[in-house]
Parts: sequence; structure tokens; C-alpha cells
Amino acid sequence: MTVGAGIAVSDRRLTVFGNCILHDVHDNVVITPASGSGDAMINGAFIESDQIRREAEESFQLESSNEAEQSVVYAVFLPILEGDFRAVLQGNEQNEMDICLESGDPAVEKFGDSHLVFVAAGSDPYDLITSSVKTVEKHLQTFCHRDIKKMPDILNWFGWCTWDAFYTNVSAEGVNQGLESLEKGGTPSKFVIIDDGWQTVGMDPTGIEYISDCTANFANRLIDIKENHKFQKNGKEGHRVDDPEMGLGCVVSEMKDRHSLKYVYKWHAITGYRGGVKPGISEMELYVPKLVFPNPSPGVHSNDYSDVWQSITTNGVGLVNPDKVFDFYNDLHSYLASAGIDSVKVTVQSILETLGAGYGGRVKLTRKYHQALEASISSNFHENAIIACMSHNTDALYSAKSTAVTRASDDFFPRDPASHTIHIASVAYNTIFVGEFMQPDWDMFHSLHPMAEYHGAACAVGGCAIYVSDKPGQHDFNLLKKLVLPDGSVLRAKLPGRPTRDCLFSDPVRDGKR
Repeated sequence: MTVGAGIAVSDRRLTVFGNCILHDVHDNVVITPASGSGDAMINGAFIESDQIRREAEESFQLESSNEAEQSVVYAVFLPILEGDFRAVLQGNEQNEMDICLESGDPAVEKFGDSHLVFVAAGSDPYDLITSSVKTVEKHLQTFCHRDIKKMPDILNWFGWCTWDAFYTNVSAEGVNQGLESLEKGGTPSKFVIIDDGWQTVGMDPTGIEYISDCTANFANRLIDIKENHKFQKNGKEGHRVDDPEMGLGCVVSEMKDRHSLKYVYKWHAITGYRGGVKPGISEMELYVPKLVFPNPSPGVHSNDYSDVWQSITTNGVGLVNPDKVFDFYNDLHSYLASAGIDSVKVTVQSILETLGAGYGGRVKLTRKYHQALEASISSNFHENAIIACMSHNTDALYSAKSTAVTRASDDFFPRDPASHTIHIASVAYNTIFVGEFMQPDWDMFHSLHPMAEYHGAACAVGGCAIYVSDKPGQHDFNLLKKLVLPDGSVLRAKLPGRPTRDCLFSDPVRDGKR
């Protein structure tokens, strides 16, 4: 059978426009056109299987080609979500490509659908990925393409994030020092992201402390939705007060007035804090949290089982009941909005993929959390202002109806010299896919750093927000003034930055070229 884009499966070979892409295709694998009733033919098809079992893997051999550049046909394979299952592509030791289905819940075994992967082909790789994602958007109807999303205004202004300046030792006093330092140099920050360190958190009595090199304790859990003493006027450690005249609203109001800030964002994890919320305390009982223990996908476990994973799997996560998660977000966000906070950066999002057991699986849990999160953002904040972070899994991407900005890489690591070229290359290549869903965020950087110009130049062409995480008094204003106009605005590329066609299948980090 041949369908859109000349895609066919015959004699155990999958071909596009007559070019063999996969061979040794299993007999139970079929393709169906991606067009529906009344639609024009779409240049693509869905790979299906008429024999599905839980955690099944369908394998194919990859076909290589030595065709000349002028005859190149690009093919894209997009594994999708169907029902309660997520399809992924992965290689194996036999140099085969597997399609693996996973639910993340041992009780969810029956796959009631048949679509596994969308495949399309064409001569322009950029148009191809755009049209493919839009086709999957129409098929799933669970997310929206970047083109129709409202972009938050912070993308047009220079900003500052407190993370690498203070890590979790951030305080209101430190924030004011950083903002004042940038103002004096002639590059005023018009938005600030107050990162980890403002929340009221604590460990369980039996918890095992794990403090990363950035001072964050992954064993901590949220014990109150309100700020800690460091963001209260004249606050003292261990003596947090509930007086509005001394609380976050007063601190934020003074900060905005003093520094002519347009936007103040707060950081929080999608589960409240890195270790979730603390079960068994009165401040959290409305949200019916439960201590659950992450179970990473085998693919993640084999590739990225870090010390952080060890901590989280040992201490568990205090997970808000999915039926109560909107109440949790709404209470948190309405409090922040009442204090003058303009929106939030929501991180650690991919942790949800490990917590689906007992909740109908990873896809169902992630979608419920994201629906609640976006509903709360819409209700409490303006400008569609949210930054997603640590959210690259397709569970999250295919659930993003309105979220318009997402971090597209690992962190900026100022003390790791080997990380910087990999960081920028990763963002650029990730943007080919992630940029179809949201505007990728290329992350912060230090303006006074050996690789500052490299990061600054990348951000200038990335179409992303431009913000730094300098410590107060440690700035390169000559560099910043190349990026920031006197009024604090920035000149931004209209679309996400992506690799040029000549290096789409190269590794510019390791190819020895300059």
C-alpha cells in the first residue's frame, strides 16, 4: 500500500518516494494515510501494528544512503501518544530501531489504539517538521502549535535570574542588589526570575539529605505555599510571619517601584518543590498528597541514572492528588498574583513520567497536571506568562495547549568549561523539534565569563529571551550593551534559531571545524 508522500510498506521494506528507509519490517506493521474525511491528502502516514502487547517492541533495520545532495529526501518519524500509552523510538544492540510502548503503570496493559508513529517525507527539512507536527496536532487534539500561541512579553525585554548568582541562598536584599548593579551599568533588567530559595520547605524526619553542588537539597518538600522569611520585610530565620504588611507583597511592590521592573517571576517545581509537598501536615491536607516513589523508564535508567535520581527514588516525592492539583496550583498562583508576582517558571516537569503507577499511567497523570497548570496560569496571570523547564518528554510537549516558552537544554553550568559548546549545540538541535511546540529558551548565562560572547551571540539569534545570572557587581557591560537597548528592551529574532541545512546531520561540537 502506498499513501501520502509516496510512503509504502512492501516486501518488509518501508520506502518514501521510492527510497528505502527501513528494512526487515515486521509483517504485523502497516501504514495508514494521515488524511481524514473531507481533508486534502497530507504527505504522511501513521505506522501501526495489528498485534500490540504491553511494553512491546517492534524492530526495523535502518537503511543507509549515498545519494547525491540534490536528490536527498528527508524523512521524519514522530512517535506519538495514543490512549494511555507513549511510543518511543530507540536503538538496540543489533543496530535496529525499536518502537517501544510504555504506560508507566503496571495496571495499564491494554492498548486500545493502533497508531504508533507518524512518518512523513519531503525535500525541505524545516517545512517537513512543521507540517508533521501540525498533522500530529490535528490528530491528537491535545496540544497547539507554536504559531497560534500567544508569546509572553518578557521575550522582548532584558532580564536577570537569581539562580547562578545566589542559588538557594537568594534573598530579597540580594535581588535588590543585583537589579541595582545592572541599572548602574546602563543595562536595566526589566524582568527578574526569583529562582529556587524563596519557598518554605523542609525535610521529613527520616529523609536522607542530598545537597547538589548548587546547594539545592533534593530531599526537601514544600510545607507552605507562602514565602520564607528571606522574602519578608525584616524577616528572621525561623520566624516567618503572616502579616501582609511585612510579607511578599510588600517586598515585591518595593522592588518594582525601586527598579522600574515590568515583570517578576517565581520559580517552583511542577510538584511544588523538588521533593514534592509534605504529606501529613495541615498546610497541605487540602491537596491530599501521597508519598510515591519514582520508577524511571528503562531507557532513562540506563542513560541518566544520576545521584539526583538516587536521592529522589530513595526519599520519594510528595505527590498532590491529581484530582486536587488544580486547587493546589490555584491557591499557590492566586497568592503569588495577590503579592504582585506576574507569573512562574515551572520546572522538574519530566518527573511526572516516573510517577504514573496507581494513577492510570504517565500520560494520564502528565495531562491532568498540565491541564490544571495551564488553567491556573490563565486564571491568575496575564500575557500567557509561564516558562516550562525540564519538560522535553513527549508526554509534556503533546499536552501543552497554551504554554508558549520552554527551556530547550540542560542548565548553563558556569564552572564546567566543557559544557558550553555542547549546551548551545543541544539547544539549536533540540529547537528543530521543540521549537514547533513553543519558543525555546536558551537559558541564562554570565556576562563576565570566558564563554559569555558565545552564549550572548547564540541568544541574539535564537529568538529567545535574553537574560543573565550575574552576581551583583560582576558584569561585562560592553557585552551587555551589544544586546540590550538603553530602555531595557532587546532586539529579538522573530522565529526560533535552528541549525542550517548543511550541518543538520553533523556534530559541530566534535567535528574539529571552527
